[in-house]
Amino acid sequence: METRFKKKSQLIDIGITAVAAVLSVGIMLYGVSHFGIAEAWPELVLNIFYITCIVLMAMYFFKRIDSMSFNYWSSVCVGITVLLRDILFPPPLESYPIHLVCLTLAVMLLLMLTYFYARKDWKTYTKRNLWLLFIIDMFIAGLYNYVIYKNPINEYTNYMLTEIWIRPTIIYGLVASYVSETGE
Repeated sequence: METRFKKKSQLIDIGITAVAAVLSVGIMLYGVSHFGIAEAWPELVLNIFYITCIVLMAMYFFKRIDSMSFNYWSSVCVGITVLLRDILFPPPLESYPIHLVCLTLAVMLLLMLTYFYARKDWKTYTKRNLWLLFIIDMFIAGLYNYVIYKNPINEYTNYMLTEIWIRPTIIYGLVASYVSETGE
């Protein structure tokens, strides 16, 4: 099977992303089965979009879809997860100022996804612009992680801490794929 990426660094980036994302999604699916659908249905919905992103990355890696399809569908999936997890149904936070910062960053991330990826000339964007998406999502996840770790809610907290880091991992893989594609 022919792969899209040939350089060892590109293969390592995609490999690390795939392993981390699959392990994280697996842990969250175990959490859903452990706590039941009634309590953990939001994570199940998010996992559907995360699994879709992983499948899209695999299809892109093995040249089963073109760049434009990968661009569009991965942007839609990540945008929906930002909208659902961070804007419509954010995790409960004790600190209201941190909640506002996370909400503001999530809206900015959603706008950036729309601006950077929903255009026909997406290959012309600089690597710095693409990595900014990853940095903002890492910052959001770091703030959530800090507040939730500092004020644990219940036994579900450990699963929530895992779920928070899935999207930055997937965005890392998507951005690494886009950056590799822009160099071709």
